[in-house]
Amino acid sequence: MHILIVAATEAEISLLRESHLKESQESRIKNQDKAGSGSRQLTTDNRKLDFLITGVGMVATAFALGVHLAANKYDLVINLGIAGSFDRNIALGDVVEIIEDTFSELGAEDDDCFLSLTTLGFGEITYKPNGHPFLNIKQVKAITVNKVHGNEASIDKIVERLNPQLESMEGAAVFYACRQVGVACVQIRAVSNYVEKRNRDAWKIGLAVKNLNTFAGELLDVLRST
Repeated sequence: MHILIVAATEAEISLLRESHLKESQESRIKNQDKAGSGSRQLTTDNRKLDFLITGVGMVATAFALGVHLAANKYDLVINLGIAGSFDRNIALGDVVEIIEDTFSELGAEDDDCFLSLTTLGFGEITYKPNGHPFLNIKQVKAITVNKVHGNEASIDKIVERLNPQLESMEGAAVFYACRQVGVACVQIRAVSNYVEKRNRDAWKIGLAVKNLNTFAGELLDVLRST
């Protein structure tokens, strides 16, 4: 299975990448030892793994992933990242799967009313995974934004209009790009903060990144055995 790990920043997947690099080095040493003993069985891993850092935001993500997928073929794309949660029932640090993601800002204002791109008749704004492995974690709905929410009035409006559980700046762009080329994808995020008036002291980015990378490593181990 050929897998692509996609993240907006290196920091979000550095632990996973370091672990993979260590495994690859150990595998090469093991293969060299086997070759020296006359063994012909040199393959120890049926998983091919690539990493793509796109940059922050839906535009950077769509461009980087579109270019990459045009030149490379994969069995599965895994989008990893942290996210803010509107849902207080999700604990900080929890790892969840996004099963529906919406470009929440694509549309037009009609005074106090928001008209989505779909309502205007210009296309879809909501995307789902294009086939993915079963994950035994909480499944949630999210929005993808250009500007993360930090104002009580705007938070109330988006909750009333779409009632999202999470928000990120890239997720729906990954779903969109993968659908365009017909590759299976999954989006996994760890909650680093609640969506509220900006309060960095309450953020748990380190915990979210640690839990995200731990889960991703366990998932890759499962996929390797299939």
